[in-house]
Amino acid sequence: MITAKSWADARQVWNHHLMHRTPHPCSVIVGLGSHDLGVADAAAGFYLRGLAPVIVFTGSTSHTTRDRMPRGEAVHYRERALELGVSASAVLVEPKARNTGENIRFSRALLEEAGVRVDSVLLVSKPYEERRAYATARKLWPGVDVVSASSPMTFEEYVDSIGDDRLVIDMLVGALQRLLVYPAQGFMIEQPVPDEVSAAYERLVGAGFTSRLIPPPPR
Repeated sequence: MITAKSWADARQVWNHHLMHRTPHPCSVIVGLGSHDLGVADAAAGFYLRGLAPVIVFTGSTSHTTRDRMPRGEAVHYRERALELGVSASAVLVEPKARNTGENIRFSRALLEEAGVRVDSVLLVSKPYEERRAYATARKLWPGVDVVSASSPMTFEEYVDSIGDDRLVIDMLVGALQRLLVYPAQGFMIEQPVPDEVSAAYERLVGAGFTSRLIPPPPR
């Protein structure tokens, strides 16, 4: 049973993760692999609107995607994009990345190898990963303009689309923890987290939404 207070706290954390950037034309679209095919839908939509001539889908598998995406996240994303009308020649696949840092580094290397000049990146992720994706790309891909975007949907719409309330809140909590601890580890730039968002995060951790938390580093 998820309490009304936990739902309110989750909504506040969700709102913080969204960056509210308006997508604009960029050199390339990079779709970050995950359990959510909605990322492929959003990336395809941006391509079909003419916002970039090339899409990179990046991602291997994880314990949450192994069963539903057995050929790998990037491969399944590509297949989905082609179903939606994206040209096969416009899609590059990076099938090895297992975390957001690798998504960025491996995509950057793939584009360099393909001879694609990149001045700006339309970075497409799950809605609650917008800020984390942006902070990671700013750290690992300096010198390019980064626009972080996702499918435009409300918190309630997203929860309904996934069909697993607790998983979504666990993911929100895990994503915020990374915003708090990863800058000190050199994985992303630092971004301020408002006190009220930190308080909501702490209450959700106390309520047991902890399955996506990373353990503290050894002393």
